[in-house]
Amino acid sequence: MEGHGKPAEAAQLFNEAWEKAKDDVEKFTAAHYLARHQPDVEGKLTWDRRALQHALQIKDDTVKAALPSLYLNVGKCYEDLQQFEQASLHYQAGLSCQSFLEDDGYGQMISKGLHAGLKRMQGKNIS
Repeated sequence: MEGHGKPAEAAQLFNEAWEKAKDDVEKFTAAHYLARHQPDVEGKLTWDRRALQHALQIKDDTVKAALPSLYLNVGKCYEDLQQFEQASLHYQAGLSCQSFLEDDGYGQMISKGLHAGLKRMQGKNIS
């Protein structure tokens, strides 16, 4: 549905997936997609944090490449909410696991996003 330009229908299906999810992999995946369909930053942050929490519980390597992106998403939400200390912490956490990224266009984009976010945090009033 998302690929067919039907975001409301996609959001409904992702919500059903969340409700039926049985393990951390399924919960991570559903929460990640639900975050993309939130109408405001607070809602996006809630679902991005859930996705990150479940991803961190997955004990195999299947999700490690997603961690930098998840940290970037959470950091950006905190930044948009002017919670700069939390934003900075999440950008730093993303950078600490950027070695999981492939050295391709996507990996470079995420890495640049994390560096740019951290740079924006310089000069902010972070205690």
